[in-house]
Amino acid sequence: MSIDLGRRVAAEFFGTFWLVFGGCGAAVLAAGFPNLGIAFVGVSLAFGLTVLTMAYAVGHISGGHFNPAVTIGLWSARRCATADVVPYILAQVIGAIAAAAVLWVIASSQPGWVPGGFASNGYGELSPGKYGLAGCFLIEVIMTFFFLFIIIGTTSKGAAAGFAGIPIGLGLTLIHLVSIPVTNTSVNPARSTGPALFAGGEYVAELWLFWVAPIIGAVVAGLLARRMYEHEALIQTVVVEESRIA
Repeated sequence: MSIDLGRRVAAEFFGTFWLVFGGCGAAVLAAGFPNLGIAFVGVSLAFGLTVLTMAYAVGHISGGHFNPAVTIGLWSARRCATADVVPYILAQVIGAIAAAAVLWVIASSQPGWVPGGFASNGYGELSPGKYGLAGCFLIEVIMTFFFLFIIIGTTSKGAAAGFAGIPIGLGLTLIHLVSIPVTNTSVNPARSTGPALFAGGEYVAELWLFWVAPIIGAVVAGLLARRMYEHEALIQTVVVEESRIA
């Protein structure tokens, strides 16, 4: 029996909310905490764990995208129905904005809190390591390409059923470990949009890169997957398969 679109959209909303709240929350609230900060490694793990946990919580409902680039990439790979693309992306962006709003309320309750970049992504002067536009664009394309490649490969026929959430979550952790110093790591336009709207001004002006580059990387991965997995005409990629004993 097919799962209705409303439930799938709700799953994408909550999954993306958790990704932004957990990952960006780790960066805003815990990364630089005096003497006990979790730093880049902790933030990287936080992002990976949000995807891992939500993949198992709701991945069997919606496919566990939580990311407009993933949705578009899977669509280009013929792993996502065309009718789902716009509703999924809207749910993801709304979930990201809602998570950033809640995070802002929590963070701003601390006396003397300074928002800074509020875990937003950026290039040039807004890059953590002051990396230029070309380098930031390229790393976002490459990292999103491999993220989609991991997602598609681990959910394809022949892959170990029920375990896709683990390599996907660890893959996102690795991506963050490499690219936080460059762009603060996006690979997810919704994740970039939520915090940028609260950071405002110059971060919003650079938001275009964190839509364009991840989508390019995702589409290239999806088109390549058509060649590598051409015998698998899947309508929906499911991150975690549910098995029951009759």
